[in-house]
Amino acid sequence: MTGVVDVVVVGLGPGGEDVAGRLADAGLEVVGVERDLVGGECPYWGCIPSKMMIRAANLLAESRRVPGVAGDTVVRPDYGPVAARIRAEATDNWDDQVAVDRFVAKGGLFVRGEARITGPRQVSAAGETLVARRGVVLATGTAPAVPPVPGLAGSPYWTNRDAVEAKEPPASLIVLGGGAIGVELAQVFARFGTEVTIVEAADRLLPLEEPEAGSLLAEVLAADGVTVHTGLGASTVGHDGARFTVALNGCALSAERLLVATGRRADLAGLGLDVLGVDTSAASVSTDDAMQVTDGLWAVGDITGRGAFTHMAMYQSAIAAAAILGERPTPAAYHAVPRVTFADPEIGSVGLTEQQARDQGLRLRVGTAQLPSSARGWIHKTGNDGFVKLVEDAERGVLVGATSAGPAGGEVLGALVLAVHAEIPTGTLRTMIYAYPTFHRAIEDALTAMA
Repeated sequence: MTGVVDVVVVGLGPGGEDVAGRLADAGLEVVGVERDLVGGECPYWGCIPSKMMIRAANLLAESRRVPGVAGDTVVRPDYGPVAARIRAEATDNWDDQVAVDRFVAKGGLFVRGEARITGPRQVSAAGETLVARRGVVLATGTAPAVPPVPGLAGSPYWTNRDAVEAKEPPASLIVLGGGAIGVELAQVFARFGTEVTIVEAADRLLPLEEPEAGSLLAEVLAADGVTVHTGLGASTVGHDGARFTVALNGCALSAERLLVATGRRADLAGLGLDVLGVDTSAASVSTDDAMQVTDGLWAVGDITGRGAFTHMAMYQSAIAAAAILGERPTPAAYHAVPRVTFADPEIGSVGLTEQQARDQGLRLRVGTAQLPSSARGWIHKTGNDGFVKLVEDAERGVLVGATSAGPAGGEVLGALVLAVHAEIPTGTLRTMIYAYPTFHRAIEDALTAMA
């Protein structure tokens, strides 16, 4: 069968669902194809349920900080309410019917199944060939990247999805990967009583962030009872039916469960993009500033390699939809991409790290303020770990990067994102009035320390 429509959207994660809905609302005939759950990783395994886990774990940590500040307390961790809440409030027990109905109500046609590009503006899905008059939008996201460690393939290792779906914490857990997903889930399970070990091949945790962020989290995780190995990679993995063993250089680890959190990747070859001349060996597809890959083909979200964030997919979806509708969208700009690792403390970052800025040949001024030294940090007392770090392009006098780590690191980040995005002169930032005593007032201290 062959069907002719205006647009085919392949992948209905946050970005794909949004662009498909925008185009359907505009009166176009849109087909959305999804092989998994409409809504994607974020509502079912990523953003929402994982933050429910983190919220619960942070409540445990806060209750343990009561002695010496507000009296005494005894807490008995119980993961049951966490697992129940994930199923009832976040994922609807991993049923996407509500999301499907939402898209269909906009006038879209939904197809469940694998999709493959078979020619210009042409998609094969569920035994049908779909031809798009205006074009095709790719929003297929990424999947966990599993490293080629001998013994790992075929073993019952966890990905983030398995961790989120768990009904109870394991007795012990090895986490391969010390990036955002790895440290978030490691801290959650440690606070619920799991014996946790993190293995990170880079020389620090959160290797894509400022070194200070990785050092801070290593200290906090150690206080949570987590063992951290950096600068080491797994050489072999074994599983005897009950436990995992992971061999490192010079030592071996053993645990009930193994979580692989070593990054994510897009499957360009599986999409058949070679028929359009797209390099399927690349890590992502290249787009112009209107999200167009080639004539009649657009892409949004993780597959573009601009950051595996829901907010990135939504930002790009608005641009792609406007372009497809013949409007003139504001060109995509990526100099102020915000990101937050929702550990405790939160690590919020925007723009370039200090090293990335130096690699670009910029003349820099850098300022850092320690949160415990601020008035609000001192008042907060326990759990006040954190800092604010600012990276300024000294030639232009504007921030090109910043990190906000602390109990409200992701929220304090908002002011810093605005400063980087709008290229507000640091001289102007110095004339602002910063409310006292707040966590964000540490921005003023970091500006004062800038040299």
